[in-house]
Parts: sequence; C-alpha cells; structure tokens
Amino acid sequence: MPSSSSAVSDSGRPVPPSLWRDGDFRSLWLGQTASQLGEQSSLVVLPLFAVLTLHAGAGEVGVLRAVGQAPVLLLSLFAGAWVDRWRTRTLMVLTDAGRALALGAAAVAGLLGGLGLPALLAVAFAAGALSVFFDVAYQASLVRLVGRDQLVRGNSALEGSRSAAQTGGPALGGALVSVLSAPVAAAVSAVCFALSFVSIRRIGRREAVPECSAGPPRIRGRIHEGLRFVARDTLLRTVCLASAAFQFFFAAVMTVYLLFLPRDLHLSGAAVGLALAATGPGALLGSLLAARLPSRWGHGAVLVSAAALGDGVFLFVPALHGACAVTVPALLTVDFVFGALGQLVNVTVMAVRQTVTPDAMQGRAAATITFVGMGLTPLGSLLGGVLADEWGTRTSLLLAAAGMLLSPALMALSPLARLGRTLPAPPPVPSA
Repeated sequence: MPSSSSAVSDSGRPVPPSLWRDGDFRSLWLGQTASQLGEQSSLVVLPLFAVLTLHAGAGEVGVLRAVGQAPVLLLSLFAGAWVDRWRTRTLMVLTDAGRALALGAAAVAGLLGGLGLPALLAVAFAAGALSVFFDVAYQASLVRLVGRDQLVRGNSALEGSRSAAQTGGPALGGALVSVLSAPVAAAVSAVCFALSFVSIRRIGRREAVPECSAGPPRIRGRIHEGLRFVARDTLLRTVCLASAAFQFFFAAVMTVYLLFLPRDLHLSGAAVGLALAATGPGALLGSLLAARLPSRWGHGAVLVSAAALGDGVFLFVPALHGACAVTVPALLTVDFVFGALGQLVNVTVMAVRQTVTPDAMQGRAAATITFVGMGLTPLGSLLGGVLADEWGTRTSLLLAAAGMLLSPALMALSPLARLGRTLPAPPPVPSA
C-alpha cells in the first residue's frame, strides 16, 4: 500500500503519511500518557500509604490490592459491550473525570486527617472500576483512528508512552509519599487524570460505531457474542489462558514484592519507587523492539522466548541480601529486564489480538481477554498476602515467581508459538 495521504486502509479509513502528523492520534497519545502516569503513581501510593503510615499487615495489603483489581472481574465484559456501542472518546473523557474526582477526594480526606484504610479501599475500587472502562476504550480507539497496517507502530507508540509513565509514576508516587504525604501524592495523580481529560477531549474525528439500542437483554447478548467469538478462536483463546496464568501469579508476586522490599531489604519508600520505576526504561526499550523483532523473527518465537526470559528473571529476587548499595542495583537490573521483555510481549500480543479481530468485535474481544486474563488478579493478590503470612516473604516470592513461568509454557504448546512474520486476517463476525 502506498504511503500517501490519499491511500486508504482495508477498513476504508485514510492512512496518514505519519502517525505523528495526525492530531487525533497525538491527542490520544498524550491523554494515554497522562492517564497511565496517574494510574501507575496511584498503584504505588495506596499500598505504600497502607504499609508505611497505617502499618498495615500483609493480609491488609493483599485486600487493598484485591479491592482495586476486583472491578476487572466484575466490569470488564460490560465495558466491552459499551465500548462497541459508544464513542471511545466519550468513555475515556468520563472515566478520566471520575478518577480525577476520586483521587482528589482522597487528597482532601487525607489533608483533613480522614484517609484511613476504609477510605483507601473505596478509592482503590472506584479508580479500578473507571480504569477498566478507560483501558478497554483506548485499545478500541486506536483501531478506529488508524488503519490495520499501522497498528504495530501505533501500539508501539502508545506502549512507549506507558513505559514513560511506568518510569515516572512509581518514582513520583513513592517519593511524594516518603518526602511529603499521601494526600499530596493522591493530588498529583488526580492532576494527571485531569490532564488526560483535557487532551482526549481534543480528539475531533467522529467514530463509526454500531447503533445504540438500550436494554439489558441486548447487553447480555453482545457480551455472550464476544465470549463466544474469543472462545472459538484458537489464538485468542490461548492469549486468554496465558494472560490469566501470568496475571494471577504476577499479582501474588507484586503483593509479596511490596512487602519484601521495605521489610526484608529495609528499603525506603523512595528506594522502592526507584526500583519499580526501572521497568519504565525497560518497557520503552521493549516497545522499540516490538516494532522490529516480530517481523524479523516471527511473532510466535518472540512471544515465547521473551515471556520465558522476562518472567524467569524474578526468580533471582529472593536471593538478594545485604546493603542497599548491592540490592538496589540488582533490583534495577531485574526490573529493567522484566520491563523490556514484558513490554515486548504486551505489544506483540496486542497487535495479534487487534489484527485477528474484526472492527465490530474490538471492544468485546479486548474486554473478554481482560476479563479472563486479569479476572484472577484479586485472588492472586490475596494468595500473595496469605503466603507471606504463612511462609514468609522470601519463600513466597520464589513460589509466585516460579508460577509465572506457566504463561510461556502455555504459549509454547499452542498455535500461538507457530505464528510467523505476518499475521492472519480477521475472520468475519459470526451472525447472532
């Protein structure tokens, strides 16, 4: 396909000579960056506030993380049905406004001395629920803004922005909690969501979406249609299972990890944020690699090898002992490698999912995979807290890290591992 302003994609949309010349794509990119910065900082602020200020135990930290992740299980399928019926711009703007209000309320409550564990649970659930709708909407939004031949570059750019947020968010959140206070950190997260609101409102392109017909039976029917479509597609079904295995054990790892670093390794909040922030530069590298390696070595080979190496690197963390001068560089290396290879997997999987899914099913396919892939994360977080209480953080971290290797094993045993340099075209949408 010629790269000219008059060319059209396979879906009939104009293909711009460069994504960065498209003002709507820039607005989506800027909004996504600000939104991810707010989300990543809040994911660190709330657990660190519970551990360092409220002196919460392992079980309470597990509950806090589980409450924030529960909306993925409860709302993902509904989010997919709504995304396929509404403009993604509208949903993203509304969810940004809601998260800004939730974190702003947490900041005010903290300044008034009322930011206790119940308030943290309420804020975590509200932010998690709104993030479910935003994440599904922005994934479908890219497909509506650009042609399929630009999905890899578009995803690489968006995931690169998330990499920057993963760098700045945890470091910013940890530093603000440690140096200033949790209310200030919550206020900064609220400002990030407000900036995303302003940027995404600037998207002017009208989206072609299916007509909206209200009524619960219609919603249930569309949800069932999305579930059935993903279940019948071998590639998407494998993505669901591998994602579920990874997210379950990764949630357990992170629950124990956030306890292991300050308690066993005696790291400050700022040091914890710095260690977690190392995934950001690694993820930026992974985004750049994702634009090249799958087309050179094949999508399947990249997925399996990157997942195995990236997940396996966490097996080295429980062996760490000693002073911060030794442990912090080691943690930075582990998180950098994990971020790079994990992002390579994320971008490649997203490109596979978007390419093999028809436009009319994008929202429901993304929501179904999110529901299956991340629906077990609350249980994983609870498992991490229980294991840490019973067996200690070091042993629990080793077991949970070993469990993450189930994800690349599932991919290696499936047709996903045999995908080559090019991806198959999407099948037609089955009739209801």
